[in-house]
Amino acid sequence: MSMKVAIVEDEIRIREGIEKLLTKLNRNYEIVAVAENGDDGLKQIREKKPDIVITDICMPVMDGLEMLERMTAEGLHAKAVVLSAYSDFEYARSAMKYGVTEYLLKPTSLMDFEQAMAHVEEQVMLDRSRKPAEIGSIDQIFRDLLLGRMKAAPELERYLNDNYGIRSDSRLTLILCCPGSPFEDRAREYNSSLEQILRLFSRCRHVTVDFSYRKVLATVAYDYAGPGSVQAILHSRLADLGENAAVSCAETVGVFTLHDTYEKMFPYLDWNIALGGRSVIRWPEVAQIKTESCIYPMELENRMRAAMHASSTEETAGILREFSACFQNGRVYQPREIKECYVRFLWLVISFAKETGGEKDRTVDRQKLLSEIMEAKTREDLEQIATGLIAYLTPAENGSNVSHLTVRKAIGLIREYYKDGITLDEISRRLRVTPEYLGTLFHREVGTSFSTYIRNVRIDKAKELLCGTQLKLYEIAEETGYSDPKYFSKVFREVTGFTPAEYRKNYQVTG
Repeated sequence: MSMKVAIVEDEIRIREGIEKLLTKLNRNYEIVAVAENGDDGLKQIREKKPDIVITDICMPVMDGLEMLERMTAEGLHAKAVVLSAYSDFEYARSAMKYGVTEYLLKPTSLMDFEQAMAHVEEQVMLDRSRKPAEIGSIDQIFRDLLLGRMKAAPELERYLNDNYGIRSDSRLTLILCCPGSPFEDRAREYNSSLEQILRLFSRCRHVTVDFSYRKVLATVAYDYAGPGSVQAILHSRLADLGENAAVSCAETVGVFTLHDTYEKMFPYLDWNIALGGRSVIRWPEVAQIKTESCIYPMELENRMRAAMHASSTEETAGILREFSACFQNGRVYQPREIKECYVRFLWLVISFAKETGGEKDRTVDRQKLLSEIMEAKTREDLEQIATGLIAYLTPAENGSNVSHLTVRKAIGLIREYYKDGITLDEISRRLRVTPEYLGTLFHREVGTSFSTYIRNVRIDKAKELLCGTQLKLYEIAEETGYSDPKYFSKVFREVTGFTPAEYRKNYQVTG
């Protein structure tokens, strides 16, 4: 049966020697981590979860004893073999405190090393016999419990009690946090701050599970005793957890209640949007909060339309700030109603962009936008979504200097219907002006004729499709408003100097 091994040793000759020796001793040894100091070793041990750790004591950055101490505190219960030049009994005694049963002095003999590995392997096998393979590490246990993949079983209860002191009636605190964006950076900052806060307790062990697909961190704190409840301490130190972090907390009894508690708590993280990060969201108390009806001034819609027609970036940004401030006036609204207000307002922004020619060639994926809004957990999330959409809908460069609304509307119609072969006459009818007037106005505002402009829009789209897709030539012609592929090729060559095939060959990015 495979044994995963980590080697933490700062001397490269010894490190490489151990690697070679292990492969000769037993083909079942799988070296999953190699590090030259305790800090790097600890990071790899957290990730790889080895069965056995072979380590030196005296190393730069973080020594072996500190690494073993932190492993124990984090519930990383790999068996350890210490190789050290120190014969002092105090070093050996310190190592034993952290579960080390094999303490070998350098230089060690091949026989001693082989016996030590055999002894440690025996201990690992004994642990495995006591702990069914499906149970996994403490991190995996809590992940499976939170997801409801692991149910109550006598073996699991016995294992948790014997190895971690967690009984079926143990008090646990579940902490959920959406740290904000970018998720990975904010998650590191949050974990570091939470670690410091939990040290306020005379003892407290915890495991954090990263559910990045939900942009949430779930921490289970257990075996704690201190100056108050975990909820109260978190509330008093909320500012330390991150300016925009959404934090929810609930106390429960027994590990087998974690899944139900997690599923009930997660939706209530939305309340950070309503309360603005002023407090830890406490479940189930938050369900009793009284709210008011959520509305925003309709005049903001009219002003946004005017600002987008005027292509005023500064004005649109200011109106968006006013819109966001409507939900931060000291009153408490249902989070879902706030999100619905954002959906209505941003849907109108999209329609305003179409009116003014500000929407880009590709249309907005409304379903994706709706999902992003409804999954948001913080005010920052909602504001970023809104700001990002407006930036996306900012007029393209070739229309950004156009001041006349009629021309801007014409550009919007071209971008929306260029593939349908829309003409100057059709756009004129829609805008209720004569073709002659629109053609003259268009040339004056844009600096080129209507026909040249729509041709360039089509050819730019064709370039994008030639380089970014494997569509056939006739399909690209159809996608860009040309019913005849030969005519499309002729126009493309006139504009670019290449046939479509030559352009694709010269400019397509290949893997």
